[in-house]
Amino acid sequence: MDIVVCGKIIPASTVTVEIDPATRRMIRKGVAHELDPAAASAVEEALRLMEKEGGTVTLVTMGFNEITIGIRTALAMGATSAVHIFDDALAGSDALATAKALAAAIGKKPFDLIICGTESSDSYSGIVPGQLARLLGVPPVTFANEMTVEGNTLTIKRQSESGYDVVEAELPALVTVTSGINEPRYPQLKGIMAAKRKEILQMSVEDLGLAADDVGEQGAREKVLEIGRPPKREAGDVVEDDGEGGKRIADFLAEVKVL
Repeated sequence: MDIVVCGKIIPASTVTVEIDPATRRMIRKGVAHELDPAAASAVEEALRLMEKEGGTVTLVTMGFNEITIGIRTALAMGATSAVHIFDDALAGSDALATAKALAAAIGKKPFDLIICGTESSDSYSGIVPGQLARLLGVPPVTFANEMTVEGNTLTIKRQSESGYDVVEAELPALVTVTSGINEPRYPQLKGIMAAKRKEILQMSVEDLGLAADDVGEQGAREKVLEIGRPPKREAGDVVEDDGEGGKRIADFLAEVKVL
């Protein structure tokens, strides 16, 4: 089974995220990065399937040159290889342009299954997987907290508010997994050393066969018009209990319909 994992490399959890006021984009250069926890869960699930069914696991990601450390994490976990979409022309790409680039890279080779996190931990849009499935012409099954593959059939338990739904799809397909689907393995020394010898294929916009106006600022249909800090919270009411404190609190709770 040939599995593709779409994984984003995001600023490390120890980093205070800052926005460039000129570009209105997150400052990524010069910042420590790591494999997104959502992507790590996707990689782990892919590795478990590979260990059971055989085949390959390829990480596909997009970003600038400094995200290599996050790619190496996936390779150290056990991924077979990686594709790094890297081109200055991609700067400013919105979700659809990102999906177009990923789809162009994935479509270069046959695949059986694409696994994505439900949403990335830095932007939380959650719309790229659906766009990617549409561009590649495969069925998307989402919010999987458990998944199995038997023959040519993918079966998932889709997380819902009341429990889960059982959903099936024929391969090839795309599935998004929730963070609770597994506990990603920690890369061991053997895997870390092996990762240094694994292939990371870099692809440019030209390699993908995309036009310049398909991606980047020119291709973006979403634009950030304004950024700013949220308004400061107003001071609350201080209740001094002069014998009526309990009543005032009860009245307030009734006003906000808690009681």
